[in-house]
Amino acid sequence: MIGKTGSGKTTLCQRLHGEQMEYQKTQAVQTFENAIDTPGEYIENRFYYNAITITAADADVIGLIQDCTEQTSLFPPLFAAMFPKPIIGIVTKVDLAKDPKQIEAAREYLRMAGAEKIIHISVMTGQGIDEILQYLDQE
Repeated sequence: MIGKTGSGKTTLCQRLHGEQMEYQKTQAVQTFENAIDTPGEYIENRFYYNAITITAADADVIGLIQDCTEQTSLFPPLFAAMFPKPIIGIVTKVDLAKDPKQIEAAREYLRMAGAEKIIHISVMTGQGIDEILQYLDQE
């Protein structure tokens, strides 16, 4: 999982693994049974792109996480091209969107970054969680 600080990476990992969801700032790479959670600083500072690449070597699928309540994205165009793996875009916090245009903007950021499939989720309502699990089972 790659995304900005506060985008929902850790909470999503907790939800996917049936753990109690509680916010905790990820300070270092955290591994779950079937997920790798990276610190937001890895995408927020290009100096850490090498760390993203090294961490991603152990992944089967790369998840780009975009919070739909954010007005900007830190993913450069074709960011996903650096990974020779399937790329999934995950729009988080869709239950907090005040306007459908926020979700569409998040989708566009992920599409431009190179996501092959995009799923909308809310870890609070459960929306999209089954779809992610089904996608991961297929991959």
